[in-house]
This record gives sequence, C-alpha cells and structure tokens, in this order.
Amino acid sequence: MPLIDTHLHIIDQSALSYPWLAGAEALNRDFSYEEYAVQARRAGIAQALHMEVDVAAHEIETETAYIAGLARREDSLIVGAISSCRPEDGDFPAFLERQLANPMVKGFRRVLHVMPDALSESPTFRDNIKRLAKTRFTFDLCVLPRQIDKAIALVDLAPDVTFILDHCGVPDIKGEKFDEWSGKVAEIAKRSNVIAKISGVVAYANADAWQVDTLKPYVHHVIDSFGFDRLVWGSDWPVCTLGGGLATWVAATHALVSGCSNEERGKLFSQNARRIWNLG
Repeated sequence: MPLIDTHLHIIDQSALSYPWLAGAEALNRDFSYEEYAVQARRAGIAQALHMEVDVAAHEIETETAYIAGLARREDSLIVGAISSCRPEDGDFPAFLERQLANPMVKGFRRVLHVMPDALSESPTFRDNIKRLAKTRFTFDLCVLPRQIDKAIALVDLAPDVTFILDHCGVPDIKGEKFDEWSGKVAEIAKRSNVIAKISGVVAYANADAWQVDTLKPYVHHVIDSFGFDRLVWGSDWPVCTLGGGLATWVAATHALVSGCSNEERGKLFSQNARRIWNLG
C-alpha cells in the first residue's frame, strides 16, 4: 500500500539560507532530494509534499521555486509544496495573490512553536489566516502542547480554513508527559476543520530506547481522537533521522496500524492526502 509523504524537508545550503540550522548541529548539513528519493522508494513512498524549512524570510518564494524545479524532474516524487508565510505582515494579501497563481503551492505553514505565543493573537495574523477561506490552501499548525489552546483559538476564528496539526501535536514522549498533551489533542480534534498529521514522533522519543510500544499510546490517541477520515501521514525527513531514520519510521507506522482495516490504512497512507490537496 503506497504512502504519500506530506512532510518532506529538503535542505540545500548552497541554494537557500536556514538561520535556525546554526543551533541544530545534528541537522546542519545538506539533505538532498536525491538522498531522500532513494530511501523513500525503498520504503514504499509514491509521492511527497515538500514542507517549508523556515528559510530566511526574503527567500520564501525562492524556496518554492527551488522545490518546483525538483518537482519537474523526470519521475520526481514531489507533487506540491507547503510554503512558508508571514501572516503577521501587512503585505501578506499580495503574497497570497501570487501563490494563488502558482499551482505548486498547496498550503502554508508559519512555524509557531519557536515564536512568541502572542504572534498568532495579533489582529493582522488572524485576519490574514481568515483570507485562506475558500482557497485551496491549508494551514499547518506546528505548536507545542502548551500552545494548543492558542491553536484552537485560531481554528475557531477561521472555521472555513482547513488546518493540519503537525507531528501529533508534538508530545513529549521522552518525558512521558502523556496527560499534559492528550486532553488538548482531544479538544482540538473536536473541530471538524482540523486534520492530524501522524509524523515526527520518533524525534520526540528517546532515540536509543524507543520501541513501537513507546509510540503506540500517542499515535493511537490521535487516531481515536480524529478518526481515519481526518488523518494524513508524514515522514518529517530528515528530522526523523534523529529517531532512527526514514525506513525505521515507515516500519513503525505499519506496525502501529497493523490491526486496522485496509480501508482505514488507505485513508491514512494516501487517500486523505489526495482529497485534501487534490493530488493526482
């Protein structure tokens, strides 16, 4: 059963600037499309959406153009891009108009878990998120458990926008803080315009000690809270290399949903992604 990877990061420091990499030694190198594609095909990944990598703000559209070039390669796995954005800026409406003319762009993300909580509460930010209503664009929420309340407020202000909760809501698996996270995930799951992304969790567990059973309570809670009609899957490559790598995460995914029906796994693995982002 093929996978659509909704969360691929390509890092090419010869082409783009990534200011945050200076503080992320384990990821501070190039992670090329070629490296990913070999591993992805071996793991059964058939298509991928590129997720923005928080490039320097002035290079946001340059990053999209770079990824579009990779997508044009023969037999490329890349079928679209989730672009970075700055909804807090007054020029966001003009930026949005340009992206509407670019079929490569399927949605947006503004990384929030490393930003002040007040960022998403500004009137400009909120008004600009509302502008995504009645467009094809989704908005990815990358927040810490303590910030899920902020995400819920944003979701409630824009009920006609489809939001994607990245990385199962970023649980602290290593710290075994299930209770601090689970209730907030269940609460945001009550909003029908939120989709959960099963991704990233291997990077939040103890890299040397996690097993499938370590991840199971977290992943199964997300599945139970959202249901299979509102789930997508992502590799979070290369961040997943911090917890074992792409092949390990794919194998763990199959183990985590081994008791589910083919119909349920099909929705998680590819069908929901095709529907949400209108992928061919």
